[in-house]
Amino acid sequence: MEVQAITRNVRMSAQKMREVVRQIQGLNALQAQAVLAVVPRKGARLVAKTLKSALGNAEDLKRNKKEYSSLRTEALLVKQAVAGTATTTKRFIPKARGSGGPILKRSCHIKIVLSDE
Repeated sequence: MEVQAITRNVRMSAQKMREVVRQIQGLNALQAQAVLAVVPRKGARLVAKTLKSALGNAEDLKRNKKEYSSLRTEALLVKQAVAGTATTTKRFIPKARGSGGPILKRSCHIKIVLSDE
């Protein structure tokens, strides 16, 4: 059984987020929470929030859906953790001689899939 959680349009570049996401891939969900608690990066807090949401989704599905009644929430593994690019907001800053320089405000989507297999 698989359970997932997605956080969309996080105001951080996917490149920075991927460094954090790679650290928890393949770990037990509870171990992943412990690892994220000690990582000193902004992205770790956002990934931890998404992981907590995925665990909450697992509990809710187990309680309310018959097909998920055999889900073992204590044995969930992080099967997939992905940070993909989202929309980029484009801004301009004044530069020399009346020209403008681009500023790209990047954002990303965080997707975490938990599995008990």
